[in-house]
Amino acid sequence: MYAASREARSRSREALRAALTGSDSVAATTGSELFAVVAVLDDQRSLRVALADVSVPGSVRAELSERVFGGKVSAATQAVLTTAVAQNWSRTADLVDTLVLLGQEALLESAADTGRLDAVEDELFRLGRILADNPRLEQALSDRSKPVAAKRELIARLLAGKTEPITQTLAEQVVGRRRTSIGVAFDELSDLAAARRDQIVAHVRAAIPLTQQQRERLAASLRRIYGKQITVHVQVDSSLLSGLVVHIGDDVIDGSATGRLERLRRELA
Repeated sequence: MYAASREARSRSREALRAALTGSDSVAATTGSELFAVVAVLDDQRSLRVALADVSVPGSVRAELSERVFGGKVSAATQAVLTTAVAQNWSRTADLVDTLVLLGQEALLESAADTGRLDAVEDELFRLGRILADNPRLEQALSDRSKPVAAKRELIARLLAGKTEPITQTLAEQVVGRRRTSIGVAFDELSDLAAARRDQIVAHVRAAIPLTQQQRERLAASLRRIYGKQITVHVQVDSSLLSGLVVHIGDDVIDGSATGRLERLRRELA
């Protein structure tokens, strides 16, 4: 993302923070409505191009957004949207992607307000693992030839009554417009939820399930290394033979048997 869009995103996030005051329902409503706005922009190319056209004054673009969406969304959502479209974006896609991000952050804010953020984060992580272990399901949810409504209906059926409502809303939005790996998208959402709690996420593959005490010791060790609170998500991978592999951002800590064997093989070579 170029500098202009980074600045525009920063100002749009400030507008979101200012709008999310009052009851927790404001955040939930704003998040859902921003997703609805994105759905309209995805369907109407001329509108999304017009709202991001830097050759037109920001005030004119803001007025256009109010004419199109005014009265159809809440005052909080309209305030965020008006601010966003008034900024100068490097690419039209940056505006739409930012509205998606703002919708996600608003819904996660609502989860935090109701004390359900931990549950949502864990569910998003587990969804990513389920998809990673079920290629056919991920393919069905990623298939561009299938109607968006069909993919959203499929994920809704899978999650109905099994997850937090906010998790389901986030999931339906992801499968409705995701252009890359669905599993990666859920991992990114899980990381976003952790960031909301000022934590970083350690994605751990372990040869055998870890006990709660082992998880806590691992989190404490990583906390000393990184100087921040750590959320540990564990996936069992018997192919490691023993030990575990930890991914934190771009960092990889490989303490598995297969990792040690591979290092030994390279040294011998």
